[in-house]
Amino acid sequence: MKRIKMFAALMMMTMLAISAEAQVTPQKTRIKQGVRSGELTRQETRKIVKQKKELREDVKDAAADGVVTPVEKKEIRKERKQVSRSIYRKKHNARDRN
Repeated sequence: MKRIKMFAALMMMTMLAISAEAQVTPQKTRIKQGVRSGELTRQETRKIVKQKKELREDVKDAAADGVVTPVEKKEIRKERKQVSRSIYRKKHNARDRN
């Protein structure tokens, strides 16, 4: 019974990590593109990186007990959308690196 629970917890963490990575890669690409083009200032980039770090920590905390509840999933999804919107807003504001 204990092995089944451990296996189920491991599978949940793996699934959550895969879905998190699927979202992270495009965001990382968008951030790099914004830095290269000068659309993101250093300060804006730091803030986005900090938000992404906090999101990763929240995902890790949610998966720590082996069960990611629907409420936790909803909060993680909401935070991902906020980070994505933040990237868009910072790339399209009047500030630039030049």
